[in-house]
Amino acid sequence: MAWDFVFSAVNMLALAAWVMLVFLPRWPALLSAVLFLGVGILCLVYSVSLIGVMGGFLPSGGGEGGADFSSIEGVRAIFSSDGGVTIGWTHYLAFDLFAGLWIARDADAKGVSRFIQAPILFATLMAGPLGLGLWLMLREPAARRQGRFQ
Repeated sequence: MAWDFVFSAVNMLALAAWVMLVFLPRWPALLSAVLFLGVGILCLVYSVSLIGVMGGFLPSGGGEGGADFSSIEGVRAIFSSDGGVTIGWTHYLAFDLFAGLWIARDADAKGVSRFIQAPILFATLMAGPLGLGLWLMLREPAARRQGRFQ
C-alpha cells in the first residue's frame, strides 16, 4: 500500500474539515459534511487500513510477531512501520475531529462565542485531550448561565 499517499490524503481531509468547522458558518449541511465526509471517511480509511494489515498486528499461533499493547516496546513496534504510523495517525485525526465537532455544536448550543471556541478547537486539533479538557472546564459555567445541563 502507498502509505505516503494515504497519510497525505487523511491529513488534507482532516485539515479541510477543521477549516470548515472553525471558519465557515455552521449550517446543518456543513456540520453533516464534517461528520460524514470528514469523520466518516477517516473512520472508513482507518478501518480498511487496519483490516488490511491486521495479520501483521495480531498474534499468529504462538504469538510471534503479533501486536503487543501491554508494553511500551510492543506499542513502539506497532508504530515502527509506515502503515502503523498512518493507521495510528488516522485514528487520532478521526477522534480529534469528532471531539471538535461535538465541542463546536455544544458551544453553539450554549451561546459561547466563536472567538472563545477557536482556541479550544485549535487545542483539540493539535492535542485532542487538551482541547476537550478545556471545553469540559468551560462547559459547566456556560450551561449554568443557561440554567440547564445537557
